[in-house]
Amino acid sequence: MDFQLSDDQRALRSGMRDLLDAVFDRDRMRAAVERGGTLDRSLWRELGAAGFFALRLPEEAGGVGLGLPEAVLLFEEAGRALLPGPLVATHLAAGLVKGAAEGEAVVTAVDGDLPVAHLAEADAVLVGADALVGEPLRALAAAARPVRSMDPLTPLHRMAGRTAPTQAYSGVLHYEGALLTAAEQLGSAARTTETAVQHAGDREQFGSPIGSFQAVKHLCADMLARTEPARAAVYAAAVTGDPVEIAAAKLLADEAAVRNARDCLQIHGGMGFTWEADVHLHLKRAWLRSAARLTAAGAEELLAAALGAEPKRFGSSAASGRGAPEGGG
Repeated sequence: MDFQLSDDQRALRSGMRDLLDAVFDRDRMRAAVERGGTLDRSLWRELGAAGFFALRLPEEAGGVGLGLPEAVLLFEEAGRALLPGPLVATHLAAGLVKGAAEGEAVVTAVDGDLPVAHLAEADAVLVGADALVGEPLRALAAAARPVRSMDPLTPLHRMAGRTAPTQAYSGVLHYEGALLTAAEQLGSAARTTETAVQHAGDREQFGSPIGSFQAVKHLCADMLARTEPARAAVYAAAVTGDPVEIAAAKLLADEAAVRNARDCLQIHGGMGFTWEADVHLHLKRAWLRSAARLTAAGAEELLAAALGAEPKRFGSSAASGRGAPEGGG
């Protein structure tokens, strides 16, 4: 089996990067920070028009008809650009919640006892196997209270009266959500690696670029050495759809995103700690994602339980008419 990206997949990834460069450049990202992470509905509709949310819906249902490997490529680009919003939940809700596929609806999700992201702006909330809309959603939102978020691009609300954790999504959607989150982490890890290398080449001390110093070289090399295994794991898990491989991918991608952002911050020195630098935004988002959907502890338990056992495999979401992931991603 050929695991190299096909020409179509490369074009898809390149097209999404070009789109995000046009509609969510640094100025717009900073504007989103200043308004407290409030979603830009026009941007959400742009993503819908580009097929971001309907990517895996069958063509007869108004979708693009592609698979999980292609979705991973788009979410990697979203993570690279620090694109805000409940992207994973809205993507998974395409075909289940009216307007989600077109970007007309914003869908978030309850994930255990964690605060819910973008609840105030949501048109629907996934709670286990159910999607709350209308009056049940308004009642849920009214009972929730805002809490301070470490990520200025991700407003959070704490749910009231929840006595038992609810798994984010159900069945196969749980693992697909974890994998798409891992893809976002992968994109962030790659971006912080690029940023660190560029800064190390531009910044000079004692008449030489700081990238010529051995300690800085080691940091940059370690960042790449974390990113590429995570990339291989994420791409492979997208092809197989195996929950155990998804757990491994999430574990590696979380580590790469968090540690790379920290190393990038260190390479930037004192400037990296300032509000004006973007490094801290990648670190804060990576921390939030690492606690979501499939944590390190949960992934490790899944991997440990699978030792010596036959792996349990899931296909793609039958509920939304998606086909099985194709090879080549």
